[in-house]
Order: sequence, then C-alpha cells, then structure tokens
Amino acid sequence: MGPSWGLLLLAAALGVTAAARCPAPCVCDNLRAHVLCLNGSLTAIPDTIPELTRKLDLRGNSFMVIPAGAFLATPYLTHLDLQHCKVERLEEGAFRGLGRLVYLNLASNGIALLYQESLDGLFSLQQLILEGNRIEEIQPGAFGHLASLTVLDLRANALVYLPDMIFQGLQVLRWLRLSHNALHVLGTEAFAALPALRRLSLDHNELQALPGEALAQLDGATRLDLGHNPITYVAEEALAMASLRHLFLDHASLQDVARDAFARSPQLRILDLRENQLQGLPPLAGAGGLVRVSLDGNPLLCSCLLRPFHKWLARARVQAEGACAAPPALRGRSLNSLKSPEMRCSRLRLPPSPTTPPEQPSSASSRQCPRGCVCSPDFHHGSCENRDLREIPRDFPEDTRLLDLRRNPFRTVPPDAFYGLKELVSLHLQRCSIRELQPGALRGLESLVYLYLTNNHLSTLAAAAFEGAPQLAYLDLDHNAFTRVPAGTFRLLPNLISLHLQHNTIGELVEGDLAGASGLRWLYLAGNAIRRIAPAALAPTKMLEKLQLEGNHLSEVPTAALRGLPALSELKLSRNPIKHMGDGVFLPVASSLQHLYLDNMGLEQISPHAFTGLGPKIRSLYLESNKMSNIPDMSNFTGLEILNLQDVPFHCDCHLLPLHTWINKLNLCVGATCGSPAEAQGLKVKLSTTFQTCPGWGQGEAGETNPNKTKAA
Repeated sequence: MGPSWGLLLLAAALGVTAAARCPAPCVCDNLRAHVLCLNGSLTAIPDTIPELTRKLDLRGNSFMVIPAGAFLATPYLTHLDLQHCKVERLEEGAFRGLGRLVYLNLASNGIALLYQESLDGLFSLQQLILEGNRIEEIQPGAFGHLASLTVLDLRANALVYLPDMIFQGLQVLRWLRLSHNALHVLGTEAFAALPALRRLSLDHNELQALPGEALAQLDGATRLDLGHNPITYVAEEALAMASLRHLFLDHASLQDVARDAFARSPQLRILDLRENQLQGLPPLAGAGGLVRVSLDGNPLLCSCLLRPFHKWLARARVQAEGACAAPPALRGRSLNSLKSPEMRCSRLRLPPSPTTPPEQPSSASSRQCPRGCVCSPDFHHGSCENRDLREIPRDFPEDTRLLDLRRNPFRTVPPDAFYGLKELVSLHLQRCSIRELQPGALRGLESLVYLYLTNNHLSTLAAAAFEGAPQLAYLDLDHNAFTRVPAGTFRLLPNLISLHLQHNTIGELVEGDLAGASGLRWLYLAGNAIRRIAPAALAPTKMLEKLQLEGNHLSEVPTAALRGLPALSELKLSRNPIKHMGDGVFLPVASSLQHLYLDNMGLEQISPHAFTGLGPKIRSLYLESNKMSNIPDMSNFTGLEILNLQDVPFHCDCHLLPLHTWINKLNLCVGATCGSPAEAQGLKVKLSTTFQTCPGWGQGEAGETNPNKTKAA
C-alpha cells in the first residue's frame, strides 16, 4: 500500500471520528469540514468539535467570555464566526493555536476593551470584524501579532481617542474602518505604523477639525472618508496625503475651505463636499489633478464673489456638481450652466473665514518618572499598578496620556491630584479602595476622555470633583456602593457619552438623576436593584442609543420612561421579573429600536399587540428561557438577523400555526421547541407534525413548496 493510500485511510478514519464527535446542538458537514452551531443555548465553546474543522459558525450563542486556549482542539480553523454571542471579554490567549485562521467575525457583541494579548497567535488572520461592540479603549500592542491582517473593522463602537502607534504591527493592512464611533481625539502618530493602508473610513464621528498631522502619516492611502463629522473649516495645507485620490467631506458642518487646503495632496481627483454650509469656494490652488467637486446641498451664493471659483473650474476643467441657493434670480441653476456676467455683485457677502486655531506647543516634559513606577516615553504611558501605594504619586512626565494606577489602596483622591497632566487622556483607578473624590480631584485634566473607577467603595460623588475635566466622555463606576444615581454630578460633563453604573445597589431612577447628561449615548445599569423608573428620569438623555437594564427588579416594561428617546436602538430587559407584557409597551421607541433583549425573565404572557409599531428595523430579538406558550404575530419583522426562542414551552396546537409557518419561511435557526401537547413535547416547532390537522395547513405549507399548484389555481 502506497503512502497516498495511507493518507486517504487516515483522512477517512478521522472523518468517522469527527462524525461521531459532533456536538449535540450542532450540524457537522465533514466533507466540507464545516460546523454550524447557530442560535443555540451554548454557554461555552464545545470541546467535541471535530479536530479537522475549517469553518466554525457559532452565531447567536451566549459565551460571555472567550477563555484562554478556547480553540486549541481545532487547530485547522480558517474561518470563525462569533457574531451575536453576548461576548463581553476576550481573555489573553483566547485564540492561541489558531495559526491558520484567516477570518474572524466578532461583530455585535459587548466587548469593551481589547487587551494586549487578546488576539495573540493569529498570525495568518486577514480579516478581523469587531463592528457593533462597545470597545472604548484599545491597549497598546493589541494588534501587534496580526502581521497578515488586510481589513480591520471597528465600526459602531465607542472609541473617542486613538493614541499614538495604536495600530503598530499591521504592516499589510489595506482598509481600516472606524466609522460610527465617537472619535474626537487622534494622536499625531495614531496611523504611523500603517505603511500599506489604502482606505481609511472615519465618517460618522465627532472630529471638529481635520486631523492633518495624524493623516500625514498615510503616504499610500488613496481614499479618505470624513463625512458626517462636525468639521467647520479646512485650513491652509491641512491635508498632506501624497497618494490621496478620493476625499469625502460630505454632511459635515463646513463653512469655509482655505485656498490651498489641498495643495499638499497633488493626486486628489474626487472631492465630495455635499450637504455642508458652504456659500462658495475659492480657486483651489495646487489641486491640479481634480476632476470633480460635489457641492450639492450647499447654500451656494452665486454672486460676483463666486466668479474666481467659477473661472477656475473652467480653466482647470473640473466638473462641478451643485446649484445656486441665492440670489433669487439664479436659485436652482446648476454651476455648470452659469455665465460669468450673471454672477453680479450684491449686498450679500460671504462670512469671514474662521481663523485657524493656533497650534498648541508640544509639551517638552522635564519631569522624571515617580519612584517605583514605569513610564514609556514612546507610548506616553505611565504605570504604578499594584505597588501598595497609599498616596497618588506625582511628577509623571507632562506628556503622559495613559496613567494606570490600579490596585493601590489610595482610599481618597485629593484636590489637584494630577496637577500638570494636561495631556492625560485615560486614567485607570480600578480596585483602589476609593471612598471619596474630593472637590477639584480632577482639576487640570483638560484632555481627559476616559476615567475608570470600577471596583471601589464610592457611594456618592460631588459634582465639583469633575471640575476642570470638561472633555470626559467615558465614566466607569461599575461595582461600587451607589444606592442611587449621583444626581447633579453630570452638569460639569457636557461631553459625557458613556456612563457605567452596573453592579451597584441602585433602587430607582427619579427625575433629575441624569440632569446635565444631554449628550449621553450609552447608559449601563445592569445588575442593580432597580424597581421603578420615573416617567421623566431619562428625559435629559435625548440622544441615548443603548439602555441596558438587565438583572434588575423591574416588574413591567418602563414604557413611560422610554418616551422622548428617539435614537434608542438597543434595549436590554433580560433577567427582570416581568411576567406579563401589555399592548404597545415599546411604542415610544418603535421607530428606532433594533436590538431587544427579553430573555430569562420568567415571562408568562405577551399581549397580541405588545409589539405594535415594531417591524423591519428590528435586527435581533432575544426571547429565550421564558414561560409563555405563544408569542404575537411577528410576520413584519422582515429585518431579523437573529431570533432566539430556545427553552420556551410552546403549546403546539393550531393557535401556533402562524408561528410555525413563519419560522419555516425564516432563514434562521431559532431553537423553538414544543412544550405541549405530550405527543409533540421536545420536538422543534419547525418540524412538529401536530399542525397537519389544522385548517389552513395546506395553504401555509404545501402552497409554498408547490409552485405548479399556484399556477393552476
């Protein structure tokens, strides 16, 4: 017998073993080496997945944590899908052993922090999808082992700040997607380690100025998306990107563009300035390669002041898209149709150009690192973690941007504790036995964005403690001793975006608790003892997008409190003792809600009209582990990507026929099983034969599968 026959026999033997070891809730295709474990109740990665599996799809389970070495038993994986798995933490070494993996999808989970070794061992990975998590911070070196990565998707997270060299190690990355975050601070060398990048997506963020210094590092980038940012002015030589061909600055707040704004981007071909506040443009000096400028949706004033730009368009042979808004005689006329004499002088004048904000001098630090601490000048980081310090050390370098003081028994933070650290962006004070932030504790931290105070003993906060930290956007107060929301605290925090108050003992939300938090987008209140939410308690948070209330003591959906939240897209009510759900309980947020969590509540009855108003916008609905025997008609939920009906005791009689028919039409695994009658118990609702005696069975099932019958009728 030759060596090839031996290999075939070995493969066949392994195939038989794989078939025998397929985990119970999964489907294993051994010929293609694919395993699907969709929308189940898995809480840990199965340890009996066939070793030779190449593609593993685990969407819609409940893993919470991916532990170290979770996939050591499947070293041949090339594709791994972990979307919608409620993952909150990736332990260091979680993917160790997956040296062949080229595609990893972790979208739509709850990951908040990427640790330095979270992605260790993925040296063949080409695509990493982290869209739709709540990543607030990325630790230095988190991507250092991803030498083959070409696409990194970080859309729809909670990033405010990108430190220098944060993408170090991504030598072949071609597309970096950072859209739909809250970025407004970029380190000048944030993109310095991306020599192969060709496309950068920064649209839908909070950038108030074009980050020219950071972008100047991208010599090879050809496309830059900056639309939907509140940028008002593009200054002289603001953009120095040698290879840039497509620039999108649409739907910003632009009022003026300097004459030579793009002079240092000589390859620029397409300039998209749609839907801004521009009344005109000057001739764009140095932009000799431009082919098209899009100005649709701007209030263009076609007076004599626009003649120089109009003449430049003709001379440079640049196609312009846009129409006059004024004067009345020219309203609606396209720029290309205008003649110079028509653009007459009038009393209307363009507003003066905004002055370019002065450059802040770089801080030349003369301070040394405090004794017993470690300071990294390259990353501007300082750390005194777990040094048994009783007082907060001073004399860190003035250009320190991340300061890690975790696990020291400080007990209190005195006034001016961080004096001189004007550039500090991220401050870690977790597990420091802190009982008090004294007034003025954060004074002088004018650049602070992230403040972590988890696992302390705080029960109250004085608003004056936050004086002097106006840029604070992320405040993490999980695992403290709060019995109520610290009212009044947020009036000095106009930029607060994310507030964590999970795992305290808060009993109710009352009117005034969130006063001043007008820009809040994410509110995390899981694991408290909340029994009541006053109707006006959430009124100040009109921009709220995520509200997480799981694991509280609510006995009904807080419908009245949801009024006035037009942007709410995610609502978590899991693990609240809500037994009955009445009509129209989600109507106040029906036009915006996309993700609804109603699992593990002991829910016994849902009104037929409970979901009134909800429909195609709903992308995920979690109803697993409840006690109802039927659910309302959801046939208009046409946008569903995930539906979990696991562990619900459905009564599979004719009243459930519409659900049975609808589930059969869905291209989703929903996990619904019959709890009764006895002959159907344990059967999947999708497969149960008890419906075959119901009126309408033929139309609902056979008619769908026999097109000739329809034609004959």
